[in-house]
Parts: sequence; structure tokens; C-alpha cells
Amino acid sequence: MKLPRTPSMNLTGKRALVTGASSGIGQGCAVALAEAGAHVVCAARGAERLAVTVAAMQNEGWSAEALSLDVADLGALTAALKAQAPFDVVVNAAGLALHSPALETKPEDYDAVMNVNLRGAYFLSAGAAQGMKTAGLKGSIIHISSQMGHVGGIDRAVYCASKFGLEGMVKAMAIEWGQDSIRINTICPTFIRTPLTEPTFDDPERMAWIKDKIKLGRTGTVEDIMGAVLYLATDASGLVTGTSLLVDGGWTAD
Repeated sequence: MKLPRTPSMNLTGKRALVTGASSGIGQGCAVALAEAGAHVVCAARGAERLAVTVAAMQNEGWSAEALSLDVADLGALTAALKAQAPFDVVVNAAGLALHSPALETKPEDYDAVMNVNLRGAYFLSAGAAQGMKTAGLKGSIIHISSQMGHVGGIDRAVYCASKFGLEGMVKAMAIEWGQDSIRINTICPTFIRTPLTEPTFDDPERMAWIKDKIKLGRTGTVEDIMGAVLYLATDASGLVTGTSLLVDGGWTAD
């Protein structure tokens, strides 16, 4: 009898791009992919923190390099993708949150969030997919979305709008690119303690709301996301596209 074998979660020989890689979830994603054997191009706006992250990864014996990049700058994004060899895996962890009551939202804050969370994500996906298609790669594109792409949240109308838009974008792109064996999915975390979310964690009222919603009784850590990104990056998820992997502790189970 020939027994089935678990698909490989090894990324040796693969090239990966991770945006927002200098800290938080993006840094965790970069580490997960590098630890699995990929050469990881770590991209972020902050060159100093990015250099520290890449140096630490290299000290572990992993293959990594730094790329200074703002995904909201479409000219720079396009140039960077053209200058790089095609990627087998792209993880977009760059994100921006500017929370306020909907009646107090400033147009400039709305534009800033959308430019990173949706506009940048859109053209990063398109550029990466074009490179994969041209090179004949069976690629995987992964966006760090949010549980707030599936539910509403206090003072989060703009953020939710950007993430709901991202979820719809990914479904449409999955339909278009499936014939080229290019997969695209999202990971939707609950509240993960990172520099981006620290203001929320410092608010006792918000923390009470969060703990009441998370069925597992705890907020998330970066490590909670690392296994999810490795799964979607590898052959283990070879038939998964156009969908969301919710890492939300049961928040959306209601």
C-alpha cells in the first residue's frame, strides 16, 4: 500500500518578499519564511529598524536582505519589483491604522490608510503576480488583513473599510490568477501585541471589550501568525486560494 505523504513546508531555494518586515507581524513572517529555508527580501520604510532585523536574521544563519520601500509610493513599488528577480512568495504585512469616530475622520487620514492598506496592497499584488506569471512560477501571495475585514469595530470605520476592500480584492484576483497557479489569500488576526497596536493595549476600556470578544481568553502574539503564514506560503496549502485564514481566537465565531 502506498500511503500519502504530507506536502512539504520547506522553502529552500525559494525567494520571498515580506513588506512591513522591520517589526511586529511582518518581522515574524520574515523569520518564519527564512527559518523554512527561503531567501527573504525584507522590506519596510524605516531603514534603521529594518537593518537591525536583517542583521539579526543573518546572525541566525538565515538568508535575508533589506529593501527600503514604502508600499504607498507606487513609483518606488513598481521600480523595486522590476529591479528584483521574481518572487515565489510575497507576504504583505505593511499596514496603517488611524482610528477615530466616523464623524471625526479627516480626509487626509482616510487617504493615508487606504493608500497603504488597499491601494498599495492592490498594486503590490499585481506587480508580484506579473513577475510570477512571466517566470512561470506557482506563487503564493499573502496579505495580512484583519478580523476587522469581517466584522465592525469601535472607531474603526476607515480601517474596516480598507480591510473589507482587501478581502474582496483578494477573492477577485484569485479568480483571475488561478489558471496561472498563482494563489492569493489573507490572514486575519485578532489583536496582536505589536508597536502598531500598543495604543489599544494601553486603553483599559478597549482591553475589556477585546477580552470579552476573544473566546480563547487571550490576545495574540506574533508567534500565533507565523505558522499560518508558513502554511499559506508552502505546498501544504496547494489548493487554498481566494480565502481568509482567521487567526482570531474565535472573535468572529458569534
